[in-house]
Amino acid sequence: MSIERCAIIIDKNLPIGLIANTAAILTLSLGKLKPELIGEDINDYDGKVHKGITTMPIPILTGDGSLLSSLRQQLREYEPDLIVIDFNHAAQMTKNYEDYSNRLSEATAMSLEYLGIAIYGNKKIVNKFTGNLGLLR
Repeated sequence: MSIERCAIIIDKNLPIGLIANTAAILTLSLGKLKPELIGEDINDYDGKVHKGITTMPIPILTGDGSLLSSLRQQLREYEPDLIVIDFNHAAQMTKNYEDYSNRLSEATAMSLEYLGIAIYGNKKIVNKFTGNLGLLR
């Protein structure tokens, strides 16, 4: 069994609100695909319930638009072994999922501007792509 890791890479040049929104969208999508990453609900001493949170650290790393675009293309060959979720400018510019779907279906892979990417899978492979990236600060 391989050790798994998750990382999120976000364009450091985005405004802080869009950085937060990108991180939220990517983690929600990952949670849908890997619900086992969320721990069980926990009762505190007083018996109050606290909903389960992630059982795995999820570092938020930074890059810029060109790095994200290059990274997205490189990750395609690893996708059978990795979960790769991208959030792009087409999604940010639409008001609903149908508009996003239509806009994305008309875009080429090379024309997309990536705001962030989540990667989940084998630790060695994830580290290969993220080991030299800095943390969001």
